Amino acid sequence: MTRGGARTTAGRSAPGRQRSGADPTPERTDPAGPAGTAGQADVGGQAGTGGDADAVAAAWTEYLAAARQLDGVRRDAATAAGEQARSVQAAREELTAVRTRLASQEARLRERGVPPISLVPTPPELTEAARAMAGGPAAVLAALRAARGRADAADATLSARGLPRLAGWPPHLRNLLVYGPLALLVPAIQVALFVATGTGAASVGALVCGLPMPAVAFAAGWIGVGRLFPPPEGGRVTRTARLGALVCLVPAVLVSAGLLLAMLAG
Repeated sequence: MTRGGARTTAGRSAPGRQRSGADPTPERTDPAGPAGTAGQADVGGQAGTGGDADAVAAAWTEYLAAARQLDGVRRDAATAAGEQARSVQAAREELTAVRTRLASQEARLRERGVPPISLVPTPPELTEAARAMAGGPAAVLAALRAARGRADAADATLSARGLPRLAGWPPHLRNLLVYGPLALLVPAIQVALFVATGTGAASVGALVCGLPMPAVAFAAGWIGVGRLFPPPEGGRVTRTARLGALVCLVPAVLVSAGLLLAMLAG
């Protein structure tokens, strides 16, 4: 009895101990399983990678734009610096030339009795000059070129040799005052001889001798222009050769043709 009861008790208690130790409560699992979890992780990773790529592309585009803008600024600065350097060099050369011209003019004016106080700039003139050159090297260069132009005009006036007013005239007008009288001299002599002697040997000789006279008048006018209106230092004489040749030739041709017709008619 005891053994049978023990066996029965053991037989009854054994299933209970098996359920409590060997059959634990099963854990709940995701219906999608491992595949669903992995899919969610892939989607999240792809979304993060795409956002990072867009941010990198936008940053690279901004960097390229900034680099292009910086390169343009650098080129503009280099161009401006080069132009400024050229302006400074040209201004230095112009200043040297103007100083040389002014020193020569000052010496010539003192020789002619101009008081030294008249050769010194006044305070208003200095203020105006400083104001004109306040715009940088380009403004200084422009002011120096204007001063050189005035120095050229002053040289022309000083070199006029008694003709200061004519030195300021246009070249073709003042040269006409030299070529014109020489061109009319020989035709006037021819007309005077014809009126005095008629169709005689003197008139014929004057007509023949007057044929090469335009060339002689032109050569005399060429020399006279150079003597009366000398150029400034380092310049060239403006002789207006075409105008001089035309002025010397036209009166001689017209007078010679008229005298020839008058002789044939007589």
